[in-house]
Amino acid sequence: MKKVILTFGFMLFAFSIMAQKKEQWISLFDGKSTQGWHTYGKPTASDLAWKVQDGTLYLDASQKTGRGDIVTAEEFENFHLKLEWKISKNGNSGIMFHVHEDTAIYKYTFHTGPEMQVLDNEGHPDAKINKHRAGDLYDLIACSKETVKPAGEWNTAEIICNKGKLELLLNGTTVVATTLWTDEWKQLVANSKFKTMPGFGIFKSGRIALQDHGNEVWYRNIVIKKL
Repeated sequence: MKKVILTFGFMLFAFSIMAQKKEQWISLFDGKSTQGWHTYGKPTASDLAWKVQDGTLYLDASQKTGRGDIVTAEEFENFHLKLEWKISKNGNSGIMFHVHEDTAIYKYTFHTGPEMQVLDNEGHPDAKINKHRAGDLYDLIACSKETVKPAGEWNTAEIICNKGKLELLLNGTTVVATTLWTDEWKQLVANSKFKTMPGFGIFKSGRIALQDHGNEVWYRNIVIKKL
C-alpha cells in the first residue's frame, strides 16, 4: 500500500512539473541574433534584410536581396503568442500563424497562415479597406475596437489559439474572437481573397511568421506559451 501511495505521489509530482513547463513563456527572439528563425522556404534567415537592431528584429526595406517572410524553426499548435511591434510611416506588415512550410505546394506564407494585420492606419492605403486595418484578422474579421498606436510607437499584440478558439489582442484589448475550422470559418474564407487558396486556414499547427511587405517594421519581446 505504501509503495502504491509513493508511486501515485511521484506521478502527481511528475504531472505537476510537466504542467509548469507547459505554462512557461518561451522566448522566440534572443535580442541578439536571428537564431530560431529562417526565411520561409530557406535554411536560414537572411542577414541582409532582416537584421537585429537595438534588441529588435528589424526589416531593412532598403535591402533588395535576402527578402521574404521569416518563420519560426518550431511549429506550434495551441499557444499564446505575445510580442511588440512598431511600423514605419505608411508601413505594412503582419503576424501569421499555423503556417505550413511546403514550398512545393505553398509558395508564400499567406497561402496557409491567417494573419493579424500590422499597419499604419493613418498612412497606408490598405487602411481604407474593411478588414485590412491594424489588429484585424486580415481580410476575414475586422477588429471590434481600434486600439492601435500611431506609426513609430510600440504596440503589444497577442494571438491566443487553443483548440480552435482564436483571440487577437492589441494593446490589452481583445479585438477579434472567433472559432477556427467550423462551417462559419469556412464561409469566412470563402468570402475572402483566400477563397482560391485550398490550404488557407486548414492546418491545426504550424510556424509563426513575420511578414516582409516591403516596409520597415520592428518586432521585439517575442514570447510564446504552449497551451
